[in-house]
Amino acid sequence: QVQLVESGGDLVQPGGSLRLSCAASGFGLDYYAIGWFRQAPEKEREEISCISINDGDTYYADSVKGRFTISRDNAKNTVFLQMNSLKPDDTAVYYCATDGYSACPVNADLASWGQGTQVTVSS
Repeated sequence: QVQLVESGGDLVQPGGSLRLSCAASGFGLDYYAIGWFRQAPEKEREEISCISINDGDTYYADSVKGRFTISRDNAKNTVFLQMNSLKPDDTAVYYCATDGYSACPVNADLASWGQGTQVTVSS
């Protein structure tokens, strides 16, 4: 069974950091591009970062560029999202997903999703 499981979400103060993890089971992450998406209440889901099978090919939305870093550990079959300088606007449920292709961006309409992890940035 193909499954993605996100973890690492938490309540953090503005300016703080978190590292999210996306662990895969049932398939090897190293064959596919993996995207991180987020959805805040009453907002549309947006892709904020993506990493292709060629690790030099990454994508960041303007809203997170310079603050978030995506990486992958193929040995652990896990993709990470390091989030620094967090802002209240980063509050959302974060999801990882793949559409089965090797390049970014991930097509959300074709994607397989995890259950999400909640990130709340608040003082």
